[in-house]
Amino acid sequence: MSTVAIVTDSNSGITQAAAKELGISVIPMPFYIDGKLYFEDINLTQEEFYELLENDADISTSMPVMTDVIDLWDKLLKDYDEVVYIPMSSGLSSSCETAIMLSKEYDGRVEVVNNQRISVTQRQSVLDAIELANQGKNAAEIKAILEAAKFESSIYITVDTLKYLKNGGRLTPAVAALGTLLKIKPVLQIQGEKLDSFKKTRKMKDAMKIMIEAMKDDCRNRYADPEATGKTIYLSGAYTKDKELAEKYQKEIEKAFPEAGSTVMMPLSLSVSCHIGPGALAIACSRKLPG
Repeated sequence: MSTVAIVTDSNSGITQAAAKELGISVIPMPFYIDGKLYFEDINLTQEEFYELLENDADISTSMPVMTDVIDLWDKLLKDYDEVVYIPMSSGLSSSCETAIMLSKEYDGRVEVVNNQRISVTQRQSVLDAIELANQGKNAAEIKAILEAAKFESSIYITVDTLKYLKNGGRLTPAVAALGTLLKIKPVLQIQGEKLDSFKKTRKMKDAMKIMIEAMKDDCRNRYADPEATGKTIYLSGAYTKDKELAEKYQKEIEKAFPEAGSTVMMPLSLSVSCHIGPGALAIACSRKLPG
């Protein structure tokens, strides 16, 4: 049986401390803030990031330095037979495609999973990969299983302000200004490759309800699990900065899906947060792997 190392990036929301507990490696995402290089969860905490963001610091994200990625693969392959690398969705960054190209130099010992996920659904892919490796699956088998299930997940997210979507170029200034004037709370969705508009409302409370109803519809129609019993679906939530609001929403999710039991509520990775700002909320699900 081959030994398989699992690697992901901090877009998954998995911290360096959690990575040690799980026995995996997490590549920190780089940021340039007012011209200075930072790495998520290395020399940049959530608290420091939001203080800088809300003070209008010049923040830009970057893909991981691929020489750092390769160095990590090389290091792991001294102790493991194979590596499975699970980066953020190729629909949201070019880093996945670059990693796939580089992995071809490793004669099948490095497999890059392009399963179109980010944040809490990406995290679930990592947990699934760990379980598959523990079952004795090799890197190619793990990649195939995860990619076969790549569209078996949903994320719905709402933001408190349109400012950061505008700054990131996802909204024109005119649309952002009109939306701010009308106090629009957009609900966005990620089902596979990219972030898309889903619905609009004017109150955060209404947006929270819209996301829950959308998830119920997915459970009924996409996943054939009307009650989201937890037998076939993982439910989770995510947020930016406002933990009190997140805990309130977590209770709403658990009330709406009583058969699912307790849900995980995690802070979103900073590479996502910089594009949506503080006060955002999300609900997500992933179908459990068969067997």
